[in-house]
Amino acid sequence: MAQYREIDSMDSWNEVFEASSERPVVIFKHSTTCPVSANAYREFNEYLNGSPREDADYVLVKVIESRPVSLQIADDTAVKHESPQIMMIDKKAKVWSASHWSITKEHIAAVLD
Repeated sequence: MAQYREIDSMDSWNEVFEASSERPVVIFKHSTTCPVSANAYREFNEYLNGSPREDADYVLVKVIESRPVSLQIADDTAVKHESPQIMMIDKKAKVWSASHWSITKEHIAAVLD
C-alpha cells in the first residue's frame, strides 16, 4: 500500500517537481466540492490500497484550497488544468494524464503498472 502526500505550498510543489528528475511522481488534483472528483479520489485511493507502482511518489493537491499550486503545476507541466485530474511526471515532463470519469483504478493500473 502506498501513501500520498498532500502538497499545499509552492515550496512543496517545487520540491516535488525537482524530485521528479530522480523518481516519477503521480499527482492527483482534487476538487473537494465536486462529486466527479469525489469518485476519482476513491478510485485513486483504491489504486494506492492495492499493489501500486513502488518506484513512484504520490501527491494530492486540493485545487480550491491550493489554487496557486494547482495553477503552477499546469504551467510547469503544460497540462491544461482540469479537476479531477491525474498525471505522471518523470524527469520534469508529463508522461501521462487523465481527467474526470477516465480516472479509474483500472486505468491508473493499466498505465502505471
